[in-house]
Amino acid sequence: MAEVKSVDTRERILDVAERLFMGHGYDGTSMRMITSEASVNLAAVNYHFGSKESLMQEVFRRRLDWLNEERMRVLNTLEREAAGKALKPSQIVDGFFGTLLRMADDEKRGGTTFLRLLGRTLTDPSEFIRTFLAHEYAAVVDRYKEALFKALPDVPKAEIVWRFHFMLGATSYAIAGTDALRLVTDWQIEESDSIDRMDRLVPRLMSFLLGGLRSPLPQFSDAAATVETKAGHTTTEANAGPTVDSK
Repeated sequence: MAEVKSVDTRERILDVAERLFMGHGYDGTSMRMITSEASVNLAAVNYHFGSKESLMQEVFRRRLDWLNEERMRVLNTLEREAAGKALKPSQIVDGFFGTLLRMADDEKRGGTTFLRLLGRTLTDPSEFIRTFLAHEYAAVVDRYKEALFKALPDVPKAEIVWRFHFMLGATSYAIAGTDALRLVTDWQIEESDSIDRMDRLVPRLMSFLLGGLRSPLPQFSDAAATVETKAGHTTTEANAGPTVDSK
């Protein structure tokens, strides 16, 4: 019975911390706020997590562990079914970003609360948070980048990495909420277009991400772009702008 109560206390602290970190940010959330809302004392938080920093990491780890396992499962399944052939870029984008966005419909996985927290935290200036998330994402991101490299052999790898970076940024901004949109555009968001309406946000965002991936290659002001090869040598490529096939 005591063990069950301890688990319940730990989960309650995590749920409260997740919600407060989402609403106030890491720096704006105090341990006093967490203990008060979770109806526990500071000793209980220290017993289960040791510090505020460790608590923040556990808030993410309980969601990201499943998310990254699911992303790997999806990619492994797609590659097995493709039997050695390159995947369609749209499948890869859906596997990485779609899997995340579909978490919004699963409250057991954090729902929209976790998505908004993740979106907010990916742009957080705290060094330890960026370092932690980079470590958690590293293996999964590498696998998906390699899949994109194989799917888009005619696109420079540097361009694929940049586009993946832009997709991460767009997704982070979108799932963080519409407060910034209201501030920048002075647009009054209709209830049907709120962040909680994932049935609207997901198709909009996925369409945007795929549109960016299939857009023409950039044409730089130079006559040619210099590209560094793996061997450390440099070569040049013409600045033509063919459209990327990302179906």
